[in-house]
Amino acid sequence: MNMKVGSKIILRSLEDKDAVHIESLAGDYDISKTTLSIPYPYPEGAAVTFIKCMREAEKKGEVLIYAIADPIEDQLIGIINLNLSLHHKRGELAYWIGKKYWGNGYASDAARELLTIGFEKKGLNRIFAAAFVDNPGSWMVMEKIGMKKEGTLRGHVYKGGESVDLHYYGMLAEDYHRLNS
Repeated sequence: MNMKVGSKIILRSLEDKDAVHIESLAGDYDISKTTLSIPYPYPEGAAVTFIKCMREAEKKGEVLIYAIADPIEDQLIGIINLNLSLHHKRGELAYWIGKKYWGNGYASDAARELLTIGFEKKGLNRIFAAAFVDNPGSWMVMEKIGMKKEGTLRGHVYKGGESVDLHYYGMLAEDYHRLNS
């Protein structure tokens, strides 16, 4: 399943061939330091396990996850997902883009598409996302796609042995539909 998003990227299912690109791109320290769950150094072979776990979570309806890929070479340049809580009609948006692809609007384009899928196809009422306070690239994507800052949770998580503050952003279905009508 490939979804063309503008002229710059496609969103598609994760494939086994993506493991090498995940390890290469996510293995960059600058990617790890801007995400909660990507370790540094990225362990060899961990991407194969990650892909397998994500496929299982998709089958259970717990996540929608896509490779963000170059439309010409079909090479993975990042990942985007919605962690779903269907009982509560909400999803948590998360994404990362390989460092050499930063600044091209790929995350914004992919995130807009996930809002559409979440609100229009999955019938979610709320989509939210979090970003480290010191990661303006990520929270600027959230602002760019119309999410509103809802607050900052001080010392909310630990990363690298330190307490880290998170900005939280959110959007309700009614806001999405108003922006897109």
